[in-house]
Amino acid sequence: MVDRIKHDAPVLIVGLGRFGAATAGQLDRLGREVLVVDTSEALVSKWSERVTHAVQADGRSLEALQQIGAQDFSIAVCAVGSSVEASVLIVANLVDLKIQQIWAKAISKSHGKILERIGANHVIYPEAEAGERVAHLVSGRMLDFIEFDDDFALVKMYPPKPIRGLTLVDSGVRRKYNVTVVGVKSPGKPFTYATAETVVSNHDLIIVSGAEADIERFAALG
Repeated sequence: MVDRIKHDAPVLIVGLGRFGAATAGQLDRLGREVLVVDTSEALVSKWSERVTHAVQADGRSLEALQQIGAQDFSIAVCAVGSSVEASVLIVANLVDLKIQQIWAKAISKSHGKILERIGANHVIYPEAEAGERVAHLVSGRMLDFIEFDDDFALVKMYPPKPIRGLTLVDSGVRRKYNVTVVGVKSPGKPFTYATAETVVSNHDLIIVSGAEADIERFAALG
């Protein structure tokens, strides 16, 4: 039986490119202990003041990772994506060190398949995911868009005209458009959970959940 990983377990990040740096910075803001590793002395020096630990080392070397105590981590992120060979070597080393949860950046589906086969638990395609998200945002009234694995999405948007000035039950949002208004934000007020009696006005923002295609149609109502 695999030991459960503590929710605040320290995280090892190999690679301080844009993706690795963004991940390290956000984890640090969340109060997580982070060890970042990169071959660049300049990047390590820059990040040594921002995160818990920053070490200059080559993640392609199993010995180098062992020397910095990588085997003591239960979560690791391989943020090296530009070199497929380096990425594969690093992930293979993390697997050899028996790190329970390995996240790895991939630059293509074939790259991702290789990483999965050698033992990466989670493969991330940041460029592709960012591109898909931007496509949704530039195509309509959506302000933020989160897609989940099974074509389910959660979207922040302005309310389309057909539902403004009516309660959610009267506008028949779920019946007519097959989406659910989860929350509503009026100017100067926090988000509140929506009920059947919630009235949506011109100035509100709404959080909507549903299938991606249904939300696209709903957002296109204008």
